[in-house]
Amino acid sequence: MYLPPQRRGGFGAWVARKLRAAVLPVLFLATSGYFVWHAVHGERGLIARDVRQERLQEARLELSRVQGELEAVERRVAGLRGDRLDRDQLDERARQLLNMVDRNEIVVPYEPGQRLF
Repeated sequence: MYLPPQRRGGFGAWVARKLRAAVLPVLFLATSGYFVWHAVHGERGLIARDVRQERLQEARLELSRVQGELEAVERRVAGLRGDRLDRDQLDERARQLLNMVDRNEIVVPYEPGQRLF
């Protein structure tokens, strides 16, 4: 017995055909969604990139601050070198290390948070 094409298989067969036709697009969308989500939220995603950029900027600021401190210390050390000795700086450093002062000098104690240098 032959059924016309519109009657062959009934409603269940029609649903099965539609589901089979939708499987590949759904898989493609799910896979694409997975990669898009990880591209934004993943370990190397856009949000993590912004965080890394902020940390890099903070590190650059810290580097410039430390380089300034290094230059200041190098200037002080340059005054203590043997080829060109700065007597004032040498005297200041010796008094600080030996914790001694001259008889006619006045000592002004500072609190730890209020030191001049």
